[in-house]
Amino acid sequence: MKRIVLVTAAAGGLLGACASSSDKVAATYISPIQYSSLTCPQIREESARVANRASIASGVQDDQRKTDQVVTVVGAVVFWPSLFFLQGDNQKTAELARLKGEMEALEQASIQRNCGIEYRRQPAS
Repeated sequence: MKRIVLVTAAAGGLLGACASSSDKVAATYISPIQYSSLTCPQIREESARVANRASIASGVQDDQRKTDQVVTVVGAVVFWPSLFFLQGDNQKTAELARLKGEMEALEQASIQRNCGIEYRRQPAS
């Protein structure tokens, strides 16, 4: 019984080392000034490009989180050396945060230029 409690506690603690869920990654600040010279159609195109890349990066981030969770459970229950393969947050997370920041900057540039572009936020999970 003690062993099960220890394994469960260790697995719970190690889940903190897993990659963050994409919806939990905070945006990095990007100044909207870099987009101030763009026209509304250019802002719309750039927004679509960044949104597409952010969508892909979110999928990669969520896949990494799932992989880390599986490795954690396997490591805690079956084979502890597998815990050395946890990825956690890394360059992929930083890229997603940057892309989210770019989307916010583009939205601000759109508002400043009165472009009327509608930006939809991801629903909170």
